[in-house]
Amino acid sequence: MTVLNILVLVCLLYVVLLFGVAFGADRAARQGRVRWLRSPVVYTLSLSIYCTAWTFYGAVGFAARSGLEFVTIYLGPTLVMIGWWWTLRRLVRVGRSQRITSIADLISSRYGKSNLLAVLVTVLAVVGTTPYIALQLQSVTLSFAAFAAFAEPGVPTAPLSDMQSTALWVAAGLAVFTILFGTRNLDANERHHGVVMAIAMEAVVKLCALLAVGVFVVWGLAGGVAAMLDRIEASEIARFDVSAGRWVGLTMLSAMAFLCLPRMFQVMVVENEDEDHLRTAAWAFPGYLMLMSLFVLPIAAVGLDVMPAGTNPDLFVLTLPLMEGRDGLAILSFLGGFSSATSMVIVAAIALSTMVSNHVVMPIWLHYSGGAAMVSGDVRNVALTARRISIVGVLFLGYVYFRISGGGTALAAMGLIAFVGVAQFLPALMGGLFWRGATRTGALAGLCTGAAIWLYCLFLPSFGPAVFMSEALHEAGPWGFGWLRPYALFGAEGMDPVLHALMWSLLFNVGSFLLGSLLSFPQPLERLQGAQFVNVFDHSGTPGGWSGGMAQSEDLLIMAQRIMGAREAQALFSAAAGRQGVAGYLPEPSPDFLQELERALAGSVGAATAHAMIAQIVGGAAVSVRDLMAVADETAQIMEYSSQLEAKSQELARTARQLRQANEKLTQISVQKDGFLSQISHELRTPMTSIRAFSEILRDTDDLSAEDKHKYAAIIHDETVRLTRLLDDLLDLSVLENGQVDLNVQSGTLEALIDRAVRAAGGETEHFIIHRDREAERVDLSTDLDRLAQVFINLVSNARKYCDADPAVLSIRTAVAEDQLVVDFVDNGGGIPTEMQAMIFEKFSRIGETKAGGAGLGLAICREIMARLGGYVSYLPGQTGPAFRVSLPLSGRMAAQ
Repeated sequence: MTVLNILVLVCLLYVVLLFGVAFGADRAARQGRVRWLRSPVVYTLSLSIYCTAWTFYGAVGFAARSGLEFVTIYLGPTLVMIGWWWTLRRLVRVGRSQRITSIADLISSRYGKSNLLAVLVTVLAVVGTTPYIALQLQSVTLSFAAFAAFAEPGVPTAPLSDMQSTALWVAAGLAVFTILFGTRNLDANERHHGVVMAIAMEAVVKLCALLAVGVFVVWGLAGGVAAMLDRIEASEIARFDVSAGRWVGLTMLSAMAFLCLPRMFQVMVVENEDEDHLRTAAWAFPGYLMLMSLFVLPIAAVGLDVMPAGTNPDLFVLTLPLMEGRDGLAILSFLGGFSSATSMVIVAAIALSTMVSNHVVMPIWLHYSGGAAMVSGDVRNVALTARRISIVGVLFLGYVYFRISGGGTALAAMGLIAFVGVAQFLPALMGGLFWRGATRTGALAGLCTGAAIWLYCLFLPSFGPAVFMSEALHEAGPWGFGWLRPYALFGAEGMDPVLHALMWSLLFNVGSFLLGSLLSFPQPLERLQGAQFVNVFDHSGTPGGWSGGMAQSEDLLIMAQRIMGAREAQALFSAAAGRQGVAGYLPEPSPDFLQELERALAGSVGAATAHAMIAQIVGGAAVSVRDLMAVADETAQIMEYSSQLEAKSQELARTARQLRQANEKLTQISVQKDGFLSQISHELRTPMTSIRAFSEILRDTDDLSAEDKHKYAAIIHDETVRLTRLLDDLLDLSVLENGQVDLNVQSGTLEALIDRAVRAAGGETEHFIIHRDREAERVDLSTDLDRLAQVFINLVSNARKYCDADPAVLSIRTAVAEDQLVVDFVDNGGGIPTEMQAMIFEKFSRIGETKAGGAGLGLAICREIMARLGGYVSYLPGQTGPAFRVSLPLSGRMAAQ
């Protein structure tokens, strides 16, 4: 048991190393050190997940059973990388421009962002990948069984079906690793640097392991290259006849799978950092495959020659070193197979969990929780939890398949079953990329018919008789119709089961796809997406056709914050508002902005779900004139004229909207000015009347007591102070607006300044509570502290005066980001009406006529003060109550230091 103990220890150490590599890469990415993570070498090595345990162990078994047929598994991807490089570039460009998160997302997005189509692709991908995951679990279990057999030669090895606990522990460990490093970020377009780096390292490990075993076999067992060639010539491998039809069929199948496997799409498209990396991968990855296949025939030939009859040829890579007592080489070989299995399972689980979360769980959750869930629900946690549960579910399905099938199928056969399943995506995928006339109806028809035939002819029979299909059905067909037998459909007898299923499934898939597309008419959104996919290099930046007339920007911001996070969403909205020339955080819901928001959300929840979420708020979508021209494929002259006309129309509409807004604002200012004149007259007349009345009493009454004289004099004094304060506000605002103010720069702390403002505003009471973070307020300031305090006093006083909650709670939040001090004042009141939010910083503006006690100059003075201090004060929408943000640069403080 010594070797087994060492093997377990090595496995644990290797897993710890993988954790360390993944953690280090993630940490480097968070710190911005990503240049080496974005290397084309790392990208090329990540493509090695195509080389799973099937190619590490099963290729040798394939060669031992079928001769040179194993080459087809490597030949297909090589032809794609070299001959179809332009197709891969198109895929990557579409993925980046449409923010695609999975192959289901791409197909769904192409055909009108249909979630039904995405669900179908997701289900088929999960079912099709299940045998592949079972293959990896079986390979690891077989490896342990082989070590156990050589560790105790006299003890019979337990059958594979009795070693299911090993597969279960492996599946559990892989689930933990994938959850830790594959679901850190919600945004699937945020690359999984840790996972990719771990896969790149595993690619090197499995290549070195296979080359080491090959060198040992050729020069250690066979006696050199010449002797090795003689042994191959004399072995059964040289006598295998290779059918031309099977050779072409398997080559095409492996090429299709290379394009359609969810894990390959994940690393090739989603994890791609730069299109130019494909140039390196186009020659480097075929070179990697050549090295992986270099010693397959020698290992198979020597294994057939020296190993006992009945030995599993899938394990020759492992059993040959064990038989010769090379335990170290055997452990290295085991690590190579272990790396091949784990890398595939990790990436496949990430890809499938993203598909299940985005296209199955999220739409169901949004449907049952209603539109309000986008405002009040925690979408990020729901999506992340769904992905983590999906990872566990996917690995559990692979374990169940392994357990039901009993592990009796050869590794290569299990891999080919998965290949045929995912190949059903190819017609819809390629048709969507190159044929503008492809429709959602055709894609659904093709996928459904192809998947049904694959399930009937290959997947379900792979479990063996009496599991899902009876032996009578296999022999006589359903209801006695022999031409419907699973392995002889429509009388095609004697064919290889894999090629039989591939032929009929793709024939009906392509036929249904073409027929459905020709007989149906695409929806406007399908035509728009078709033009953008087919002409992706011309339309990568073409905006979508949202109509934002009914959109509410504040609702969109709240929804985006729930999915992307408050900081990212506010940055996106603020940048869009800045480009439109709109102040604050709420841009106009223009078609350009809504398209930008949809693609940002698609990185987190998928294109179809993002489209549906925005549609719930916006209420509809339209296709622009330019896109209609692109879809109709009119002449270049008409298209140019149309685009110019549309641009002019949009410019005129934008100008008209701005003029209308300016007119409405001027009207409001005029009304407020009239109210101000009335209010200011009242404010001036009231103290003047009091002063006049009490001064006449003091002048004309001789017998007043000393107490009355003191009282009347105090009233005259108070009214004078009130009058002076009003005149000071007017003068202060005028001075600030004319830029005549001289700043008195002082040093102090933010904490002391807020303390001063709270005291000046009346302090805390039983009905007015203030929440603060004094630790965050320990910021040194070098500015005009008196002016800044004036702003804080006004905001605290407004919260005390206008908050209608009992008790009123004011939260003062402080943050420092990128040399900018940000202080938010948020209370729990009823909020400011949307129509008033753009006017509250104007002169003479008052919030709420019933509670207004001033002339409406406070916030206008605050705005002017902050402008003079180099910062700004703004209203912050999308919060729980009225919220104001004061932002001040700290560069002055740093320069003073």
